[in-house]
Amino acid sequence: MIRYFGNKITFDFYHSGSCKGVPRQFWQRAVHLLEVMEAVENFEELKEKGFPPSVRLHPLVGQRKGQWSIDIHKTSGWRITFRFEKNEFFEVRVWTAGEKLESNLLRN
Repeated sequence: MIRYFGNKITFDFYHSGSCKGVPRQFWQRAVHLLEVMEAVENFEELKEKGFPPSVRLHPLVGQRKGQWSIDIHKTSGWRITFRFEKNEFFEVRVWTAGEKLESNLLRN
């Protein structure tokens, strides 16, 4: 279950299926990944059911240690990052590499 969204783009995506800040060709994939994240009950189920290897589910390092990332589109830089604790997703963000991360948590 998604507990908190990390930015308005992700909140809008989840609730409306679209967002001005993300190229239209990535909308369907981003919404699908968010729906899978909402539906799974644990991290193992997320790995098994939601994400083929091509989306690169991987842990982040450095200042982002404790967070995970999945690719919306491999070469575009668009991704979803999140923390996963006690079977819930926190700080779920749709963003692109190079974008300054903001910290505006929005409750689901």
